[in-house]
Amino acid sequence: MKDTDDKLTSRNIKPTAMRELVLDILTEQKMAISLSDLEQKFHKSDKVTLYRTLKTFEEKKLIHSIDDGTGAIKYALCKETCQCHPEDLHVHFFCLKCQHTFCLSNIPIPSINLPVNFSVENINMVVKGVCSNCND
Repeated sequence: MKDTDDKLTSRNIKPTAMRELVLDILTEQKMAISLSDLEQKFHKSDKVTLYRTLKTFEEKKLIHSIDDGTGAIKYALCKETCQCHPEDLHVHFFCLKCQHTFCLSNIPIPSINLPVNFSVENINMVVKGVCSNCND
């Protein structure tokens, strides 16, 4: 729990039992997870509490959200140095077979030159195809 508490406090998030549990689950994930998937891992938890926990984590840049086009926002841990600025963002991959969304952290979103007086607030790039697990 010390590592979990350290991760939370490093992002100015007060450690609570629920926050620690949610962070532990997110840390175990190899792919992004939706609120409903997370809810299934907590049989006796309130959906509102989970949602608020995710929103707090996102506001404090501990996690980022991904709109992969499925209608359910997915969540994944940020790198320790991430501030969720456009230059920190990376490509995501949605597998058409298994329906999982993966962070491709080593592939940055390409730089986009916007017209004068346009400013970037957020960038979301999702590549769709078949993941390595489903290609076997």
